[in-house]
Amino acid sequence: MIELKIGTRGSDLARFQANLVQQKLAEIGLDSKIVIIKTKGDAIQNRSLQSLGTGIFTKALDDALINGAIDIAVHSMKDVPTVLSPSLSEYAVLERGDDGDVLVGNDPSSQVVATGSIRRKAQWLRRHPNDVVTDLRGNVETRIEKVKRSEWKGGIFAKAGLVRLNRHLDLADSMDLDWMIPAPAQGAIVVIGRTEERVLQEQVYQLNHHESSLAVAIERTFLNTLEGGCAAPIGARAFVSGKRVKFVGCLTAPDGQSEVRLERESMEGAPELGAVWANELLNEGGREIMRLLQN
Repeated sequence: MIELKIGTRGSDLARFQANLVQQKLAEIGLDSKIVIIKTKGDAIQNRSLQSLGTGIFTKALDDALINGAIDIAVHSMKDVPTVLSPSLSEYAVLERGDDGDVLVGNDPSSQVVATGSIRRKAQWLRRHPNDVVTDLRGNVETRIEKVKRSEWKGGIFAKAGLVRLNRHLDLADSMDLDWMIPAPAQGAIVVIGRTEERVLQEQVYQLNHHESSLAVAIERTFLNTLEGGCAAPIGARAFVSGKRVKFVGCLTAPDGQSEVRLERESMEGAPELGAVWANELLNEGGREIMRLLQN
């Protein structure tokens, strides 16, 4: 039996996610081994995520897929550009974890909050205009240690990452940010492979979770239609139950001074809803914010 090569980044969270996929592949009779690949986003820690552009955590894995060094790649789906290379395809989206953000705190008297995400920064300043937001880079473990050594109010993290790494002690000191709209596809794990490998794609598709796959497809279509990447403070959350979809999306100015949010429901779920709702957001004031971002 052929042993599939699973490509992943080397962080603890990335390894956890690759191990999870490996376990699920074993359940359907596919043997595999994990191959660690270093990405641009992992190698460069002294610059903001926004300055590095899109695909910083995925390009090296894409290249490894295309040249045959690996058979599939496992990603946090929010890191994956909304448009893949034609030679690559989405094979499966696993059942989504918690998509929310949390504040892991250290000093409630402080007015300094840390995050490397322009979306989190914009939404935080929208709600707390008198606070200061400082940059925070690194993998989950590194960022947690920086927060613990700091005098900040706290750092903002994706809850799914903390749960997957079993950081329950940190979660005990955290605050759920239910008002913060997450990044499109936050909490979702995706398996990417070569488009030409139809048989393998059909096999891996057995891992796909329909509701999660549709929800993130709507969110990513919303993101793509707004023409946003790492440099745009865009939030989107879709919840799918059967054919029914509940959606909330937002676009926030980087300084938090202006924001457009919209909430929608549909009785028929389809990825194209994301484009419809993105255009509605643009018409309701989002176009002005996008113009500010492009200047």
